[in-house]
Parts: sequence; C-alpha cells; structure tokens
Amino acid sequence: MGGCAQCGFDYSSLAPPEAPAALRSIGEAFAAALSRADGRALRRRPQPGVWSALEYACHVRDVLLVQRDRLYLALVEDTPTFARMHRDERVGLARYNDQDPKAVEDQIVVAAELAAGAFAQLEDTHWRRSLVYSWPEPERRDVLWLAAHTVHEGRHHLTDFATVAGGRTPGGG
Repeated sequence: MGGCAQCGFDYSSLAPPEAPAALRSIGEAFAAALSRADGRALRRRPQPGVWSALEYACHVRDVLLVQRDRLYLALVEDTPTFARMHRDERVGLARYNDQDPKAVEDQIVVAAELAAGAFAQLEDTHWRRSLVYSWPEPERRDVLWLAAHTVHEGRHHLTDFATVAGGRTPGGG
C-alpha cells in the first residue's frame, strides 16, 4: 500500500520525526471541525451505510487508541499479528452517533496526544520492527508503516467528516 487513490496520501511521505506532529494535528483538526459543525448535521447519515460526521470522528478517536496499543505490541513481541478492530461493529456497539460531540472533541485530542507521545519515544531501530497488519489482507509491515497508516486514517476520515457534515456522500474509505 503505497498511497491512497481517494485522498492522495502517500505512505512513503512520512518520515519518523514527522509522525508525532502529524498525529497531533489530526486531533486538533478534528476538534476544530467538531466545534464548528452544526449539531444536527453531525449525526446525519447522508445515505444508509454511510457514517455520520460524528461516527467518523469517533472512529478516528478509536483508531488512534488502537494503533497506539498495536505499536506497543510491536515493540514487545516479535512480528505480532493484530486482532481486527471491528470498525463497523463498533459504530453500533459503542453508539457513536449518540455520543456527546463536545466529549468526542476532547477525547480525540487526548487520543491523538497519546498516539503522538508513543511514537515520539521511539528509537531509530524501533521504526523497522516488524508486524503483520491484517487489513486489507495480512501483510508484513513495519512500525513506520503503522505510523503512516494511522496518519492516513486520520487525514482521510477528516475529509470524509467534512464531506458528510456538508451533506454530501464521501467517495469512499
């Protein structure tokens, strides 16, 4: 996975020293978007099967936390394989669309800071540690790819958030 055809993110464009700031910026951008958005628009799904803006924000919050845990597993286990996040199931099980947008605004900033702090502590050899990432198909990756994928998830879904909050349907992802 070198890049995202939908949002243009290039996985090779993220250098290790840039990861913490990129992750923090995701939390800040989502917090700003949540604070500006119309409350009714946040919960509106543009069509069945497409998440609301609030659901995208909750997903990114949880991605940041899950990826942080995956990073720690990659640092203590040799080539770990991660369990699925069950992203679609979480939307309903965690009742993303019923959550308080202000609380999510605060939580996503904290989640981004926790993820950024974890990646900021890495030594040079840590970035090359191996892992098996199961999405979209199981494939051997490294910690740098994990960081890039986390940044991609945040940036990609920020675009989805803005699209859905504006009453449109995202192109996918």
